Amino acid sequence: MSNKSVELPESLVNRVESRIKGSKFASVSDYVTFVLREKLAEEESPKTPFSEEEEKKIKDRLRALGYL
Repeated sequence: MSNKSVELPESLVNRVESRIKGSKFASVSDYVTFVLREKLAEEESPKTPFSEEEEKKIKDRLRALGYL
């Protein structure tokens, strides 16, 4: 896997540097890589339109109406 460089505004780099102090991230690059991977995984995973609680309420309502 080859690495590519990405330019970031200095103000953003400063914010990330402040955030990673005392964390598991050794560098801004490590942090940005982690955040991008998390965001991409979130966007690529299948979405459920309802939370588990909402789905239970819907099923209970449908059952009460005789549909289930």
